Amino acid sequence: MGAIPRLALPGIPPDLTPALAEQVRLQGHGRLALVGGAVRDALRHQLHGASWQGLPDLDLVLEGSCSAVALGLQQRLGTERVSWLQLHERYGTAELRLDGVLIDLAAARQECYPAPGENPVVQPGPLEDDLWRRDFTVNAMALVLQADGSQQLLDPHGGLAHLAARQLVLLHAASVADDPTRVIRAARYGARLGFELDSGSLQQLQTTLERWPWAWRQGDALDRVPPALGTRLRMELDLLLEREPWPQALALLQHWSALPLLDPLLQSKVKLSRRLRRAARLQLPLLSALIAAAGEPVALAQRLQIPIQQLRWLEQLQELRQWLEQEVLPQPWRQWGAREWTARLEQANWPAPVVALAAVEAPLCWRPLLRWWGRWRHATAAVSANDLIAEGLQPGPLLGEALRRSRDQVLEGLR
Repeated sequence: MGAIPRLALPGIPPDLTPALAEQVRLQGHGRLALVGGAVRDALRHQLHGASWQGLPDLDLVLEGSCSAVALGLQQRLGTERVSWLQLHERYGTAELRLDGVLIDLAAARQECYPAPGENPVVQPGPLEDDLWRRDFTVNAMALVLQADGSQQLLDPHGGLAHLAARQLVLLHAASVADDPTRVIRAARYGARLGFELDSGSLQQLQTTLERWPWAWRQGDALDRVPPALGTRLRMELDLLLEREPWPQALALLQHWSALPLLDPLLQSKVKLSRRLRRAARLQLPLLSALIAAAGEPVALAQRLQIPIQQLRWLEQLQELRQWLEQEVLPQPWRQWGAREWTARLEQANWPAPVVALAAVEAPLCWRPLLRWWGRWRHATAAVSANDLIAEGLQPGPLLGEALRRSRDQVLEGLR
């Protein structure tokens, strides 16, 4: 632990952290520390000139009872300053809004993994143990806060030096085996911060994937995969695809030979980012587009527990691929126009997102699929039902047939 020049947190009221530290002192608890991305990013900004990305999430760790400190703080400062408070006794955490800033307060803890990839067993512990359970050294620094406003940096794993070297360094030899979601997180941080995995961490990643220490493998029954692991992997992928520079992140995962963690075929997809860029232009869910490129997309979607609607799309995509291969491509499909394609696709009742997912794969017939999705399916009859009824046609099958013929004529004029 060492003293540093006071670490500035732009956007954070200057009295906020001293008020918290004073409450901890009054109640006789242990240390209170700011941890995680706020410390990393503030150090990058202050010591290395990195641009400030805005008000950070404030994650604080306390050696003591979070609920007692949070309730005591609200009682002492009043609801004007502590305007919102929510306690999570089961998890030893509290959320509060102090001086307009949202704060997550968690009890310091230590953890051990009963088996690789399973949820850890957690129990209270000192701040040093709380840092030891984190992912990378640059995220395992803590700023210990004092009531007088002073600060001390706790850096037991050399995170400050790795920050200067722009390196992501795993904390211990079982980091990837314990929690393989750290592989996805490495790509997220690498893409966002411009950091690289150090050689030892890269070797650990690749060796762990080759050894595959987890109790399940691709192709196993779904109940072999710990549900929590699938959920955590999906959450990390959602963050990667929704909040990060995902083309760079995917490139890192392929460069590290890390994509077999999801599906072996993804590693060999040389145009994976191009496929996802097409999907982004069509406003398709990027995770579904990524999974669709896998060798066993439905099995991967089930392992990741993606939303049920997207799982259904991937199941239908498998059927659409088979339909195209067996019933469309053997025919003179290049001579078909808008009317023929529309009739065949709508007769088979393929949902529009499923056709779009097929189009982004760039099969032989991607152009008509994309045109149907973008234009042809929206074509309407040149006359309305009311117009035809006014001309004397009675409601019923004949009316429907007349509308269909009118729409077909419109489609004949489309390219």
